[in-house]
Amino acid sequence: MTLIDGKKLSKKIEQNIADEVVALKEKGVVPGLAVVLVGDDPASHTYVTMKEKSCKNVGFYSIVHKMPDTITQDEIIETLEMMNNNPRIDGILVQLPLPEHIDTTKILEVIDPQKDVDGFHPYNMGRTVENLDAFAPCTPVGVMEMFEEYNIDLEGKDVCVVGASNIVGKPMAALLLNKNATVTVTHIFTKDLASHTKKADIVIVGVGVPNLIKEDMVKDGAIVIDIGINRLESGKLVGDVDFENVSKKCSYITPVPGGVGPMTIAMLLSNTIKAAKRRVI
Repeated sequence: MTLIDGKKLSKKIEQNIADEVVALKEKGVVPGLAVVLVGDDPASHTYVTMKEKSCKNVGFYSIVHKMPDTITQDEIIETLEMMNNNPRIDGILVQLPLPEHIDTTKILEVIDPQKDVDGFHPYNMGRTVENLDAFAPCTPVGVMEMFEEYNIDLEGKDVCVVGASNIVGKPMAALLLNKNATVTVTHIFTKDLASHTKKADIVIVGVGVPNLIKEDMVKDGAIVIDIGINRLESGKLVGDVDFENVSKKCSYITPVPGGVGPMTIAMLLSNTIKAAKRRVI
């Protein structure tokens, strides 16, 4: 069994980005990332703090707009439009989830697609599905980088994606299809989850259910990518896969933490520098 080390790979990617930033600064360009953070959700604050730290490490200019959960939708839109027009900002992301009174779809559609480094705008989603150049969502792209780093060929592989969210499951399926994998997408209404996962060469799961995928749900030699991250009452962080038991059957598996999580931030940085490079073309 080979452990797919997302932490190590993310550091390698971030070092490459830091080197690119030095070259861009010589041309007068400092990549800039702006984050909108609404409310006091502890997990969201943790993620944003990690993103701020990573931006600083690679030499980005970054700013966080913190807003109370009583903020109006129009006020958020006004801030986003200001960012769209700010030449120092190459990437914009809105930390999700947003409060219930905010229309998330409307907010994401306000972001300039050329600054949509989270890859959630319908423009970028559509181009991702069409296998055209786009900002694809960071977590699925991070998984694809893992496959490339570990020389895992996707062509012809049977892949089961567990979860059909717009953020992970759907774009993950599109990226896999673009690499000629045969993809099955399962979700909360799937009748017999195990019947799909047991047939798959690769299982990718991201639904937020601790230890959902058990040993008897994967075949020998399977590759398992665990995108889930859950905090148990004990405080321990676990994924959506019963790692201790499932790992005994795998050829490759990602740990939680230290697997896909660090890659998500690395891909955010990668998308941002991609946007910044367009300023010097």
